[in-house]
Amino acid sequence: MSQRTSSWADRRRSRRIRRHVGAAAIGVVIFWFFWQSRPQWSPDMRFWKAVGDAAYGLLWLTVFLGPAAKLWPSLRRFLSWRRQLGIWSTILATFHALLIINGWAQWSVARFFGYEFVPQLGRLARMEPGFGLANVLGLSALFVALVLAATSSDRALKALSPKGWKFLHNGAYFVFYVGSIHALYFLFIHYTLSFHKRIPEPDWFRFWMLGMVATIAAVHVASFVKTVQTFRSEATSRA
Repeated sequence: MSQRTSSWADRRRSRRIRRHVGAAAIGVVIFWFFWQSRPQWSPDMRFWKAVGDAAYGLLWLTVFLGPAAKLWPSLRRFLSWRRQLGIWSTILATFHALLIINGWAQWSVARFFGYEFVPQLGRLARMEPGFGLANVLGLSALFVALVLAATSSDRALKALSPKGWKFLHNGAYFVFYVGSIHALYFLFIHYTLSFHKRIPEPDWFRFWMLGMVATIAAVHVASFVKTVQTFRSEATSRA
């Protein structure tokens, strides 16, 4: 390897490290913001929810940059950040899931699916319809995110081919929308008057999350329309 090639590789490695540090720092800032915004919650719920929100914030940035860069070319310089943002989103989402499984479900499959032992009945009973499905959706999104994180490398890109790698990593939108449904269930449905425990105050973030989902859908549709229009314009000019 020549000195020039070695120097180029070192600079590229240094840039990747800086982006990892930057993505992790953004995640910490988002976590701290959400932690500070809910002092009235119990410490355990406040913690795992802030971790989940930080993961979601990084995921939102990851899926926003691609279509947004087609609409606003000045954002293209940030496209290289998507890999690190996605990886750290997955790390935080995994931590969030482990906190739920350990602290809430207590490693019980039945509790994970919303069943609890009711002494008056002498058996397990489903306490909250939809709870199990929401958790399955969250776990499905996490599984795909782990696959994407595991293949977020130049080596995987080379092994899968650029087209195959891009096809696989379009799964980031699956992670985003399915993960959003998982979160929106807990924001709008789970904690209702039918809940068998004391109901916490509505999360202030719920309508903001709806706005974030709508924003991704809007920029995705707009970038698709712009791509089609550009293709038609180029085809007309060549005719």
